[in-house]
Amino acid sequence: MKCIVGIVVVYFLLSYMFLPMLWTHYEHHPVMEKAAKRTVTSDGIPGDPLNVGLIGTKEELIRAIVLAGWSPADPITLGSSVDIVKGVLLHKPYADAPVSNLYVFGRKQDLAFEQLVGGSPKERHHVRFWLSPELGQGDRPMWIGSATFDKSVGFSHRTGQVTHHIAADVDAERDKLFDDLQRAKELIRLYQVTGIGLTVNGRNGGGDWFYTDGEMTIGVISERNRLVTAQPTMEENPKPVEWKNRVWHALKGK
Repeated sequence: MKCIVGIVVVYFLLSYMFLPMLWTHYEHHPVMEKAAKRTVTSDGIPGDPLNVGLIGTKEELIRAIVLAGWSPADPITLGSSVDIVKGVLLHKPYADAPVSNLYVFGRKQDLAFEQLVGGSPKERHHVRFWLSPELGQGDRPMWIGSATFDKSVGFSHRTGQVTHHIAADVDAERDKLFDDLQRAKELIRLYQVTGIGLTVNGRNGGGDWFYTDGEMTIGVISERNRLVTAQPTMEENPKPVEWKNRVWHALKGK
């Protein structure tokens, strides 16, 4: 019996204390240690994880995202709400469909972008951004964000309201955004810091399941959107983080 208790104690110490400590890192951007790690809904329910960040001015960010093939989302109005319902029901494209409001720093997103999949706003890649000069570098602010994929429209598991449901693999959406930005030759540097942390059974504000390696990828936009001819510098993660990510991707089958 004592042996079993000992094994359980060691397991919990390793799983919930020592290993997470080894995997937590902010060496490339120390101030991010104090940053928010996920969004919240208007009801205060924890929402989607914050998994992306971009450093640059508002104008640089908008231009970079648009050049990468994403469209700015329309604000939520009666007209845009009617249009998105029509788009879903009639399978009509609406490339600038509004996104629901999520909150960081006590306010809704400052900017949002999307990419339609197919001919309806039912499925789309999308990302929300919140401005934070305090988290930036020098005189260039940070835009901390949450990138997820809307896979369908249905009812919230928590409130019963009509909402989009997200795909569980939020890392895939994070990586897609930065792949698009690199193809557009808009980034000069990439690195990661700890975001929400390794999560196997997360739930967002609508009750949708998600999982993640827990890393937040941050990109530095080329000043004035000058075309970048070389691949952006990718800063290495600490070895324990690399080992964790390799095991995680092996378990995912990628």
